[in-house]
Amino acid sequence: MLSNGLPKRWVIVSYKFKITLAYDGTHYSGWQIQPNALAIQEIVEKEIGKIVRQPVRVVASGRTDAGVHARGQVAHFSTDAEIDLRRFLVSINGLLPKDIRVKDICQVPPDFHAQYSVSGKAYHYHLTLSRVQSPFSRFYAWHIRQKLDLSQLQAAAQLFVGTHDFTSFANEAHREHPQNAVRTIKRVDVIMEDEGCRLEFEGDGFLYKMVRNMVGILIEVATGYRPITDIPAIFAAKDRKKAGKAAPPHGLFLHQVNFPEGVLSFPH
Repeated sequence: MLSNGLPKRWVIVSYKFKITLAYDGTHYSGWQIQPNALAIQEIVEKEIGKIVRQPVRVVASGRTDAGVHARGQVAHFSTDAEIDLRRFLVSINGLLPKDIRVKDICQVPPDFHAQYSVSGKAYHYHLTLSRVQSPFSRFYAWHIRQKLDLSQLQAAAQLFVGTHDFTSFANEAHREHPQNAVRTIKRVDVIMEDEGCRLEFEGDGFLYKMVRNMVGILIEVATGYRPITDIPAIFAAKDRKKAGKAAPPHGLFLHQVNFPEGVLSFPH
């Protein structure tokens, strides 16, 4: 009997599993494997491969850039090896470095896909606003030395809510010009914290570096570098160069990945 309650004879090819990960991206080149760099995907695939005793490909909901962190990254992998789910969690976290953790694992239907089944994501970006940044937040928050106008920050944040063409916020370095850059942002909230604030973004999808590009604009508005009226003009321009510098990666966390109801369930 498998973890989902199905008899073994019903399984023909392989089992597919969904994992939820948390990681500190400080010392990694990002999620995606790349030459001459240490990627989180490479490490996770290697250690899962040891457990199932065969090579595996781990597919994530999306790539996170170098220095970006995750509290709720979701990925899937397939294997023809049977897995004891409780034992797997103990084993994989014993093998992984301490800055990468698998928080959860479950078996999912064959048509589940960690990237293409996603219905939405939430990202958090942390800012420290104190005069002197705590050494304990230096890898996990952007320290803003200038005084922020919080009312302007909140007003500017709301201009991103709704359905827009985010071409101006597509990553320039990789020359990404998606055919469909229209995304729906459900909310952008400014949450005050002890040393600063947290910007929470929730939407149906995000372009590569889109959150960091939005944060960069928000800080420019909140510090008085540019007027809030620039934001509609930036949307209309559909030109990444109009949006200014991206916020640094270390303040960004992939907080949660959402899926439609029923996508994780096996048919009866």
